[in-house]
Amino acid sequence: MASERLRSLRRVTFLAAGVFAAASVLPSPVIKSGPTANPAAQHCAAGFAAPVPAGCAANGATGPSSGEPRPPAFGAYLSSGPLGVLRIRGFSDWLDHTEVRVGHTYLPGDKWSNIEGTPGFLGNWAQWRRAKDDRILVVNVPLTERDEGHVPDTEVQQVLRRGAAGEFDQHFRTLAEHLVGLGVPDTVLVLGWEMNGVTYTHRCGPDPDAWKTYWRRIVTVMRSVPGQHFAFDFAPDRGADAVPWPQCYPGDDVVDVIGMDSYDQPAGISFDQQVSEPYGLQDQVDFAKAHKKPISYPEWGLFRNGDNATYMLRMLAWIDEHKPLYNTITDYCPHGVWLCPANPRASALYRAALSGRRGPDQDPNPPVPAAPEPANEPHPLPNPLPARASG
Repeated sequence: MASERLRSLRRVTFLAAGVFAAASVLPSPVIKSGPTANPAAQHCAAGFAAPVPAGCAANGATGPSSGEPRPPAFGAYLSSGPLGVLRIRGFSDWLDHTEVRVGHTYLPGDKWSNIEGTPGFLGNWAQWRRAKDDRILVVNVPLTERDEGHVPDTEVQQVLRRGAAGEFDQHFRTLAEHLVGLGVPDTVLVLGWEMNGVTYTHRCGPDPDAWKTYWRRIVTVMRSVPGQHFAFDFAPDRGADAVPWPQCYPGDDVVDVIGMDSYDQPAGISFDQQVSEPYGLQDQVDFAKAHKKPISYPEWGLFRNGDNATYMLRMLAWIDEHKPLYNTITDYCPHGVWLCPANPRASALYRAALSGRRGPDQDPNPPVPAAPEPANEPHPLPNPLPARASG
């Protein structure tokens, strides 16, 4: 493991040598001309509790023709609605036409009808996913409405207990039926993400036992829909946060992936600390290995330490070493690399590391969206408190 870590770090460090000098002259992706400014528009791993989604090639599995291990599947959060689908082509162009295999969206958590994943919201994402067999569609799913409504703990506890008793089953059955009907039955579902924090109504802390029972019930209901092959991703915030995330773990039979949201925060933290802190990156890897699950990084990026090229270098090396099922950087300011001009050094390093990774076939164009961006489009919300040692 130590030798592989050194090899991963050396590979990315080699890229860094010329990157920092070039950072000042690389064009901003936000103002890039040409195709990027006007875009037309695998996941194999042992330990899945449910059938593995199709088109696998991650975690060291060999590619379809080269016989060499494919790089870990990656993408970026680029927007939740149709604009996010359109931007995938621009993101790929910026990376010298690298194959972007992961699309990532969030269901709005304002009301149950949106959590059910209407075909109007998910249709463009489903069309993108179906265009190539080895693509991965990742959908974050809130566990309750008013998910960012600053609901007090006492009310959260009541909601979790109602969910555990089955009151909300039909909403998740409807979501599963929508996904299967759209032809994306192998979607990766990040249920109740960052449950160990305090940001969301779907947090675990007010009643961990009810939370775990509720998760188990949701998975059971969604797996009961004929034709589904979903993968369920348990993705806490990095670090201790409000409650140690293992206390929220609902069980191996209802979890397929051990994810983690890991931003460069709090201010002053080193990457080594992010690895070694309680419930940090190393604990995630060890926990996943003990439970025979692949890992993922649904959200990661820059944050409290600005344009931190060292963080970018180390995180890319970490991903290269541990080969998650997928990873998606959060690509808006202050976290991102393509859509955020505030991080030129880290952006140049990310671009150099991932450019030119083409797949076996030419990417088909993403579909042109049929609907405008919804007004209540959800976005990832990392913990905003810089003093907390969490992801």
